[in-house]
Amino acid sequence: MRVDHHDLYTEFPDMRDAIDALKAQGGYIGSLFGRYNRLTGKVEDLEEHDMPVADFTLEDMKKARVKLKDEIFHLLMAFRAGQKHSA
Repeated sequence: MRVDHHDLYTEFPDMRDAIDALKAQGGYIGSLFGRYNRLTGKVEDLEEHDMPVADFTLEDMKKARVKLKDEIFHLLMAFRAGQKHSA
């Protein structure tokens, strides 16, 4: 089965610098990145190996990933806005 990869660099290619800067800070944002990466790894592993799992389970995992991605996106945008104001 063909699996689309959803790592943060693929999802937000124009925000590599912000991702790296926030990842280096650790703390809450670091834990969000970690949760997103672990969940993405699980989803991609299930899809890649065509493992038997209830459709609603996989869909719930994907919904949780979208929710995390949305939160991360807003933090990345706020970081970028802060950079512009401090420059």
